[in-house]
Amino acid sequence: MFLVTRLASADDKPAISLDPQRAFGYLEDICKLGPRPSASVGMTKQQELLDTHFTKLGGQVSLQEFDTPHPQKGTPVRMKNVIVSWHPQAKERVLLCCHYDTRPFPDRDKSNPQGIFLGANDGASGVALYMEMAHMIPTLKTTYGVDMVFFDGEEFIFQRDGGKYFLGSEYFSEQYRDRPPQYRYLCGVLVDMIGDKKLTIRRESNSLKYAPKVNRSLFDTAKRLGITEFVPLPMKQEINDDHISLNVIARIPTVDLIDFDYPAWHTTKDTPSQCSGASLVKVGRVLLEWLQHVPEDVGR
Repeated sequence: MFLVTRLASADDKPAISLDPQRAFGYLEDICKLGPRPSASVGMTKQQELLDTHFTKLGGQVSLQEFDTPHPQKGTPVRMKNVIVSWHPQAKERVLLCCHYDTRPFPDRDKSNPQGIFLGANDGASGVALYMEMAHMIPTLKTTYGVDMVFFDGEEFIFQRDGGKYFLGSEYFSEQYRDRPPQYRYLCGVLVDMIGDKKLTIRRESNSLKYAPKVNRSLFDTAKRLGITEFVPLPMKQEINDDHISLNVIARIPTVDLIDFDYPAWHTTKDTPSQCSGASLVKVGRVLLEWLQHVPEDVGR
């Protein structure tokens, strides 16, 4: 759990800042591993990549493991949520999360639904963002502890429609509820598909329902920073995502920051060419600024 409060001010002249080129490089590195469905070779390589990256930056990396039946074969599949921690002694924390698995196939690709799915935006973008944000840890003064959690099994789905989603976040939420830790999450932020070159993040209705204070504080932060890609208007769609189990099961008020208007969604075209390091950094700026101003009553 890395600790947060204020970012260094202009007078502090921080040695490290968010770098769009470096952030995009992380996204490319992840995609070079190939498809990364749960329990795949690509997923194992990604887990090794994350362990090396965050450990090098001073993070404490742990795995939350569980088994789930394969949706086609029925055999056990080992899932692994990755948790990156700084200052584990902190008793009040904020949760930053994303999924890091990719869908097994690009099933919405009309010409090649069994092709290679790299998931540059739908999977890699959130991971790359948190890899980049980790460089800011040494510049932060501390108030709350923060967990970065990378959920496995968000979409271990082998057909176009139906199936069991959000396996990692559901397991994480159940463990938090049934085996309460010695700390408390004040609130959480889920990011998903935030690397689109044409980034537009609107208010998501389930986030407004379950975590209105968190939602408001995030969009107020974006407005204060002049980041216009955060549009304070409601989305047309109601999004079911990893934040649902966090809100309903774990009772952690959690907002989903997602740009669902993405034509390459679940197709072979979801490649780094559709993404932008500038988009990643804009979301990162909002999150880092927001973390220093998390309202004390945000979880009440």
